[in-house]
Amino acid sequence: MRRLHKFLWLASAEQRLLIWALVLVGAIRLGLGLLSFRTLHRLLARLPGGHPVDKPHHLSVEQIGWAVAVASQVVPGSRTCLIRALAAQTLLERAGFPARFHIGVAKGEGGQLEAHAWVESQDRIVIGGGGLSRYTPLVAFDGERS
Repeated sequence: MRRLHKFLWLASAEQRLLIWALVLVGAIRLGLGLLSFRTLHRLLARLPGGHPVDKPHHLSVEQIGWAVAVASQVVPGSRTCLIRALAAQTLLERAGFPARFHIGVAKGEGGQLEAHAWVESQDRIVIGGGGLSRYTPLVAFDGERS
């Protein structure tokens, strides 16, 4: 009930953004279980841009990061950096912001390999920040849209 109450107090543009983030995070969670990463990334890049998550609503990069973080806490099994990064990149691009998706690796305390995904937009980390200096970047994908 508390979550619903908080949701109802949001501005309508933020409500729409959060709903889109919930749908997108859920779809990505499902898609990663059914499709290859490459196929899913290609499908996400084909989503049309513009309304309802667009600049006329004065949404910021930070609000998009917030919506993805909240959605990933609500959708079961979607608290991974990969799901969050894919959702953030997709929403940022859809809203007309530049978005760069990164995957990096680091050696863990036990010697195991650890991977991490994060997204940058407008020279700042939107999703997946914190401790990035320990990761060696492997790949980066710029947005498919301009």
